[in-house]
Amino acid sequence: MTLTFIPSSLLPFSIIMTIITLITQRSHLLMALLALEAMILNLMILIMIMSNMTSNMNLFLSMILLTFGTCEAALGLACLVKMTRTFGNDQISSSSLNSC
Repeated sequence: MTLTFIPSSLLPFSIIMTIITLITQRSHLLMALLALEAMILNLMILIMIMSNMTSNMNLFLSMILLTFGTCEAALGLACLVKMTRTFGNDQISSSSLNSC
């Protein structure tokens, strides 16, 4: 299974752009979570393009990456819901982490 509709030269650029987005949008938790999800999806596409998905080990590593991405999304959504219910918004600056 080869993906030919995405040039492989754009994938490292898109990963760097998601890291820059993560750094610049660090005030809102939702934007940080979306940037992390974009990074996981870009890495998944990069793995699928760089390896031809011919061996079982490549499929296994792809499934592990997708599993970690799913767990990261579920935990991030749970933290976002808890933070929104507690503080009323998703801004990281509104939560006082020093009071713990």
